[in-house]
Amino acid sequence: MDPCLSRRTLLAAGSAGLGALALGACAGIPVPEVDGVASGGRIAALADVPVGGAYQLAVDGRRVLIAQPTAGTVVAYDATCPHQGCTVRAGEDGALVCPCHGSAFDLATGGVLQGPAVEPLAPFAVTVSGADVLLA
Repeated sequence: MDPCLSRRTLLAAGSAGLGALALGACAGIPVPEVDGVASGGRIAALADVPVGGAYQLAVDGRRVLIAQPTAGTVVAYDATCPHQGCTVRAGEDGALVCPCHGSAFDLATGGVLQGPAVEPLAPFAVTVSGADVLLA
C-alpha cells in the first residue's frame, strides 16, 4: 500500500475541511432576542452598543446590527450579507464583516468597503431616546 495520498484524495480532503470551516463561520451564534416590539419600543440599551463597534441581536427573528460609529450616533442594519446571505458581524477593525466570503461594510453607512458584495447592508430603522435604542 502506497503511504502517499493521491492528488484527488488530497483535494477532496481539503475541500471537505474548507467546507466545514465555511459552515462553521456562517453558523448561528446565539444573540439576544427581542420579539413583539412595536414602533417606539425598546430593543437595546445604548450602553450595550460599543462606540466604534456594533451590537448584534434578533428583532422578531431578524438579525440586526446596531452600530455606534461615534458617541451618541446610532445606526442599524439588517445583518444579512447582500452577497450570499451569511450573517455579518462586527469586525476587529470597526468594520462590519461577513465571515463567509470576506465582504466588509462601513460601520457608519453600511456601504461596501470590500467585496465580493456589491450592495450595501439594508438599513434598519432605529432611534435613540435617553439610554435606550428604540425601534423606529
